[in-house]
Amino acid sequence: MNMVEKTDSKIPGDLPVTPGVYLMKNERNHIIYVGKAKNINKRVSSYFRSHDTLTPKTRAMMSKVCKVDFITTLTEKDALLLESSLIKKHRPRYNIVLRDDKQYVLFKINKSHSYPSLELTRKASKDNSIYFGPFTSSNAARSTLKIINKIFLLRKCGHKKFKNRVRPCLQYYIQRCMAPCCLQVSQEKYARQVKKVELFLSGKSSALIQKLRQDMLKASDEMLYEEAAQIRDQIKAVEQTIKSQSVVIPGGHDMDIFNIIQHDGGLCIGIIFVRQGKVLDSMNFFRPGLVVSDEQEREEALVSILSQFYNQDKYVPERIILPEKIYDPSISDILSEYRGKKVIIRKARGDALKSLLQMALQNSLNHASSVIRSSTADLTRIFGSQHEILRVECIDVSHQSGEKTRVGAVIMEQNAFVKKDYRIFNLGHIISGDDYLALREFIMRRVKSSLPWPDLLLIDGGLGQLNVVSKALQENNIEPDFKVAAISKGPTRGQGQLYDQIFVPGRKNPINIKPGSPEMLLLQKIRDEAHRFVIQSMRKSRGKIQGYSQIEKIKGIGPKKAKIIWDHFQSLEKIRKVKQEELETLPGFGPQSAKLTAKAIKQWNTQNSS
Repeated sequence: MNMVEKTDSKIPGDLPVTPGVYLMKNERNHIIYVGKAKNINKRVSSYFRSHDTLTPKTRAMMSKVCKVDFITTLTEKDALLLESSLIKKHRPRYNIVLRDDKQYVLFKINKSHSYPSLELTRKASKDNSIYFGPFTSSNAARSTLKIINKIFLLRKCGHKKFKNRVRPCLQYYIQRCMAPCCLQVSQEKYARQVKKVELFLSGKSSALIQKLRQDMLKASDEMLYEEAAQIRDQIKAVEQTIKSQSVVIPGGHDMDIFNIIQHDGGLCIGIIFVRQGKVLDSMNFFRPGLVVSDEQEREEALVSILSQFYNQDKYVPERIILPEKIYDPSISDILSEYRGKKVIIRKARGDALKSLLQMALQNSLNHASSVIRSSTADLTRIFGSQHEILRVECIDVSHQSGEKTRVGAVIMEQNAFVKKDYRIFNLGHIISGDDYLALREFIMRRVKSSLPWPDLLLIDGGLGQLNVVSKALQENNIEPDFKVAAISKGPTRGQGQLYDQIFVPGRKNPINIKPGSPEMLLLQKIRDEAHRFVIQSMRKSRGKIQGYSQIEKIKGIGPKKAKIIWDHFQSLEKIRKVKQEELETLPGFGPQSAKLTAKAIKQWNTQNSS
């Protein structure tokens, strides 16, 4: 790929006629929009038409564009993939950015294993496994897993325990597992249980119940009355579970339904997940300040949403339903490549699909309304920012008696903590407990990282910490277009209650934010989360070092075994109570090794208690 950069004029010339990606940049060289084009020359030139012919969004964006960069690609599909990657990395202000901090939960059955188990995963790999889902709520997925574990007799242990187990576990004795790890269980018999789980998760309840009844009658005819009674209980449990399920799409297809709508100065995005014809779950996004004005922008928005929402590790259904037809074939090619099969993307037709489309729209509107209600904290106005403050990063310094200094950084975006973006910066070489030195070092490392800068950088500290960070940004040639502020404990007032104060650069006195206001409560919430995060990290590190070192001191346990034991139990209290049977399940432990290790731990307990 080649990059062509134009810095001499706002109106670029010599634009390539090949597919590629264009990057609109402002006067500070920050990317404010990323777009893809089949023909870069034609697409970019359209932005420089008469001012009256441009949409309001485009006019507002072009008033800030000072530079355009280009990256050419071989195909339009490559351009779409690159566009999605750049949007996720740079989060341009005028693009739709799906701020989704997690992969959805899927059920996984690994068919390559002789006795597969049912697992929860967030990654759909291209292996010999089948997947069911997604669930946006991990709690809902775990509740379903509990139901399945009660009804069906699949193994519950992981692969390592399965290989090393020498006697059945409790699950066998309460009749929730066949114990294929230890007992002679035919693969054919076990496969029948797996097939029943597949039918259950696929929503084929009638076929499952029919199969269970056949098995029950067969067991009864063979006078296996205990097995027949067990299957009878399974039928009752399945019937009870599926009572609340209703088919919305005849034919039992898997599909995702997307809808978008403008609402209250932003863009609402609603998604409905349908599996085997039943509504399984939903997801909603709200992008404040983003306007989609015409048909071309709507199609570009839908294509961008799909390219960001799906990836190699996400389950892609056979059909995707949209409010209107899109004419970009590259997105269908990409999603079909992810799925490994043809993916159909089409406009909703028929009452059933149109009803689901309306459901997605209404869900997104309800979500937007709740976000707007909870967004009463007007940080943009308070800090005098030229653009909306959506992403806040808060940093806090912690150390242990002047050593093991750490800086924790937490992220809040649109009133939700983005835990995947949390970071811990270890500054162990700073042994003086000097917070100022730690903050300077943090800024140096933060500049070198590829993390995007927030709209507001909040420091847990006072004027001193604020001045150090501001100076460090200048020393590292950062002229931030984001706001920097510090939050610290202020003087007591009234009934001795302590109030927080907010400081900004260039001002000695705190800015005027009313105590108890939504804005102050939001900033306090972010500060408290940063403090909790860095302290928790410190405690985990300290506990791991102390606990691991004590286990390593036990006679007969070397560094390798100590690490295996600690990584599994993560607690001295649990290790003190460990039994030989538990140790036998760990990798690298056989019956004899587990027996000697359990004996050594018992002797160590006796010595330390006396």
